[in-house]
Amino acid sequence: MATTISNSPSNISFLLLLLLLHFYLGQSQLEVNFYSKSCPKAEDIIKQQVTQLYNKHGNTAVSWVRNLFHDCMVKSCDASLLLETVRNGVVSEKTSSRSFGMRNFKYVNTIKAAVEQECPLTVSCADIVALSARDAIALLGGPSIEMKTGRRDSEESYVREVEDLIPNHNDSISLVLSRFQAIGIDVEATVALLGAHSVGRVHCVNLVQRLYPTVDKTLNPAHAEYLKRRCPTPNPDPKAVMYSRNDLITPMIIDNNYYKNILQHKGLLSVDEELATDPRTAPYVQNMANDNDYFHQQFSRAILLLSETNPLTGDQGQIRKDCRYLNAN
Repeated sequence: MATTISNSPSNISFLLLLLLLHFYLGQSQLEVNFYSKSCPKAEDIIKQQVTQLYNKHGNTAVSWVRNLFHDCMVKSCDASLLLETVRNGVVSEKTSSRSFGMRNFKYVNTIKAAVEQECPLTVSCADIVALSARDAIALLGGPSIEMKTGRRDSEESYVREVEDLIPNHNDSISLVLSRFQAIGIDVEATVALLGAHSVGRVHCVNLVQRLYPTVDKTLNPAHAEYLKRRCPTPNPDPKAVMYSRNDLITPMIIDNNYYKNILQHKGLLSVDEELATDPRTAPYVQNMANDNDYFHQQFSRAILLLSETNPLTGDQGQIRKDCRYLNAN
């Protein structure tokens, strides 16, 4: 006789509990100092490499923060972002239009090589993505964050899902909030994460729709004139690197100037303007603009939430020898 499951409240509650356990299981298997026995120098090596790269190429630090976002928003914090396209195999997530402007991937391999020399096939690329972002945030004047490790690397790319999971430059604040909510990040933390735009920039191809043929009425007029000087044509070359920075005062410091700017209607994207005016987000924007310490506290919390999104742990996935490619069988 077939067994059926009733829809009683107790059974429904049990199923919900199972779903929650599945969602949090990966998080619970992450831990601070995961490599304390298997590779005790791992975090120091990563920090040293991140610092050396920052001293030579300051924009690498910004890249590490963006890498964390792009990796963790797509299914899992599992370094799927780093995989290169392979003939008759993997198609890289980096081929997606959402990855436009991303760079410095070659230096991830520099960090990985240094770690591999100390501890072969021990430290995951996913943890290198997370820890390099943590160390970069500190170098960029942001908060010091104690981050858990123990992530493992994906054995596949999720290129087909990228555009459905990573917000686009012209998406509404409602869609952005829903994308973050889907991975367990609340409104306050979402507002804080967007503060990473303090060290970001927007390419002209992604902002000219606010300037041409007519200027967006919500833009500060003086700032609009500045942006038109930075982006003088309505049809910029999509392969060019013409851009404008979000923060003209402290462009390489993670601080609350981003919020001060958008309250003055100097945001580069439509979502920046919406963030400052939407009743769900505006109070947090105001508080962060008023208090940099509060912003850093919430930014730390948000980064931890993001970095612990659905990680592969235990015997899931693999530890890649080269972050660009899956291990040979």
